[in-house]
Amino acid sequence: MSLWSRRKFFLTSLAGTAAAGTTNLLGARPTVDPGIPRDSRPVQGAGKGGRPVMIASANGVHALSKGMEILKSGGDTLEAAVAAVTVVEDDPNDDSVGYGGLPDEEGDVELDASVMHGPTRRAGSVAGVRRIKNVARLAKTVMERTNHVMIAGDGARRFAVAQGFEEMNLLTEHSRKIWLAWKASSSFNWRPGTDSPEWNGKAAGRTGLDSDEFRGQLAEICGNDERLMARAREVILDPPTGTINCLAVNHKGEISGTTTTSGLAWKIPGRIGDSPIIGAGLYVDGDVGGAGSTGKGEENIKISGGHTIVEMMRKGMSPTDACLEALHRVVRNYNNDKKKLGTFHIYFYALNKDGVHGSASLWRNGYDPNKRAKYAVHDGTEGRLEDCAAYFDEASGG
Repeated sequence: MSLWSRRKFFLTSLAGTAAAGTTNLLGARPTVDPGIPRDSRPVQGAGKGGRPVMIASANGVHALSKGMEILKSGGDTLEAAVAAVTVVEDDPNDDSVGYGGLPDEEGDVELDASVMHGPTRRAGSVAGVRRIKNVARLAKTVMERTNHVMIAGDGARRFAVAQGFEEMNLLTEHSRKIWLAWKASSSFNWRPGTDSPEWNGKAAGRTGLDSDEFRGQLAEICGNDERLMARAREVILDPPTGTINCLAVNHKGEISGTTTTSGLAWKIPGRIGDSPIIGAGLYVDGDVGGAGSTGKGEENIKISGGHTIVEMMRKGMSPTDACLEALHRVVRNYNNDKKKLGTFHIYFYALNKDGVHGSASLWRNGYDPNKRAKYAVHDGTEGRLEDCAAYFDEASGG
């Protein structure tokens, strides 16, 4: 039985027993719905609350201070979240988002992003954008200056240029060399996915990476740079999904969020993941809180993870347990088949309007199989990493 299954059985039994022993002679509804864990219950990996606070995926840990400066000065929560992720989008050494993001199979960097503003209940989104670096801010511009929610493809690029965004080549030399190394291996895009009955049981890796021929090609492409060669092998074997989710709540309890990504490395051009999809990669309700995701977007789209988590929090679940419930739905789609589930990672993040936060990963480990999955938190002092709760308390088989 998984860690979450044991937890869910215990909590449901406990809540049911408590509800059964509660009698209200006036016929009023009980204060706690049967079967719903209370938000005040201590849970694994849950923040204790307090405002202001920001959380993000682990790759945002050094960027949260930028957003916290805005919150402390009385600035808007969405401006704070976008400012934080912009730091990562601008970093050419981070190949998960923005400038230097790993490209699609044709060598083009395509970016997606979404924003939601809790105080005004507005949203904006862009998808499949080329040559524009700061797509989180572009999504915010869609929200603020149009009567649309989502603009995609070349239309989004043209809109960005009209709004004063600079066009640029997003493929850095570092990412270009890694892409060339991937091209030297065989592509696995054009085959049935893990959720298909025709899946052949293989992970989305590559064959022949240890051959003398490939090692020679890799050394030539990377100029014998051992660090670059190691990174190329890593992302060829396990194509990263490259995303940052960020949520912010101020001292008044106003909450907003953003998710930005360069998408799945080596994707088929035009592939869109969960990041720009309101209700999947991001969802915020100012009355409750917000949630987002990183990892394999296809799995999140199928369960509307962001919306699912917020609705679970609305019913009384803690942020951490709401994230675990979303993971439970992903696992259910594969009938608990760990061989298939072990081929991908997915993480959820949640923050309620009181500043209580949590995160959960499908597996105990992060992308490094030897390290615990983490998420970033900044509660006004400094950014730090905290452990994600784990649905499966074991390392991924992928």
